[in-house]
Amino acid sequence: MRHHGSECCASDDALLEALTGPIAPSPKSVLGRRDAALDPLLIAAAFASGPHVTRNHYHHDFFPGVMMPQEEGGIDWSKFTGDDAAEKEERRRRLVYVSRQAPRSKRLQHESDQDGKENNVPCGKTNNLPLATPKKRRQSVAAATGTTNESETAPSTSAIPPPVVVKCMARTRIPTPHGPAFLHLYHNNRDNKEHLAIVIDPAQLTDTVSSSSVPHIRSQSLDSVWSDSETEMDRITRGAFVGKLSPTKFKAAPPVPQRLNTNIPNHAPPPLIRIHSECFTGETVGSMRCDCGEQLDEAIRLISQPIPLPTYPPTQIPGRGAVIYLRQEGRGIGLLSKIRAYNLQDLGHDTVTANIMLGHKADERGYEIAGAILRDLGLGSEQSGEGVRVLTNNPDKIQALADEGVKVVERVPMIPRSWKARNPNLAVVSPHLGIDGLPKDAGVDSFGRSTGATLIGGGAVHGEDLDKYLRTKVLRMGHMLPLWLEDPEL
Repeated sequence: MRHHGSECCASDDALLEALTGPIAPSPKSVLGRRDAALDPLLIAAAFASGPHVTRNHYHHDFFPGVMMPQEEGGIDWSKFTGDDAAEKEERRRRLVYVSRQAPRSKRLQHESDQDGKENNVPCGKTNNLPLATPKKRRQSVAAATGTTNESETAPSTSAIPPPVVVKCMARTRIPTPHGPAFLHLYHNNRDNKEHLAIVIDPAQLTDTVSSSSVPHIRSQSLDSVWSDSETEMDRITRGAFVGKLSPTKFKAAPPVPQRLNTNIPNHAPPPLIRIHSECFTGETVGSMRCDCGEQLDEAIRLISQPIPLPTYPPTQIPGRGAVIYLRQEGRGIGLLSKIRAYNLQDLGHDTVTANIMLGHKADERGYEIAGAILRDLGLGSEQSGEGVRVLTNNPDKIQALADEGVKVVERVPMIPRSWKARNPNLAVVSPHLGIDGLPKDAGVDSFGRSTGATLIGGGAVHGEDLDKYLRTKVLRMGHMLPLWLEDPEL
């Protein structure tokens, strides 16, 4: 209903006419102001007494009615005596946000201890081509101001990793194209990977011991007693047995906590070993970008060769040694980064540059776990009384084993089979090879391929990618291999 004559209604009529009239009002016409009708106190009272009060209104002092304490949410401020200090602190502690993410420096340190990459890199790495570490801003400020913080410069005892401890969890016999072997699976306290040891010692399958026999290569942690409640079948199931298992013949190994090799003939050569890093592409897929699959097969074959003894009459003993198989894919950078590095190599970069472009070092592998496994097997330790011969071309690997206390008495080179076939002068060095560079005793499967322990089998890896890979190893990583590829006739 309209009440003509009042100033408020006249203003409303003018506003309605301006909004609905057919002719727009003149710009010079001025509508009446309605400031008196929009009283801020009335607005505050409406917000304070309504059910739609939000947290935002409280922050702007729109509280429920002070004079209506009976209302839901209302407070009689005339009786307010102040917050209790203990209750206020408890409320502040409960409501405050505490980040669960550590500072970046501590997170990086934790990642280096746990292997921040896919491959849980252990400490004690070999640095062929170390990357330049970026300077920390905090150190730069300290150097500029001449002030240092003792808590930052002092070494942190929590960052020092504990000594590596390995334990052989299982052992079993596996037949290979080169003869029987014993597969050992190890756990350790440094990473969450299951590293392996392929022990070549066929003498363990026989019950007879001759005067020329050498001590068996056995795991001390596996043969030891784990608990008072374990049975003989428990020990046999995990692999602590002697001889060869059969449905009618089985015997648990004696629980010897420490084995000393005291019956080593002077004319018996030290055991032959290889420290081999996992390579899915070369061993499982058969990639010819590297010779890892070929090296693994060749290592098992060489260790399995019978060892002639200079006795009269001439005798020989079964080949003995081990391949320590470390789960360090792609020189420690992991399979993901390795695949990305392959793409960079296709763009023209070598393996070293590709790793560095991805933020890694040229070689991020570590050999502390390998040294602990060798000690557990009684190979190359002071207690064993004999050293080891190592199949490798990498001088850093020899030095890393020496740093772990492994006694290395000889380095045996790992020359690629394709290089042997391309250089006839090697026939004198390797009389067991045929004219094609492959082992003379290599078997042939139903498809006409030479048999071996990997997808490559007893064959030879070759190709332009392999030549570039091996050349980078020699020129940029210091591997001890002759560059026969320089000869155009080869």
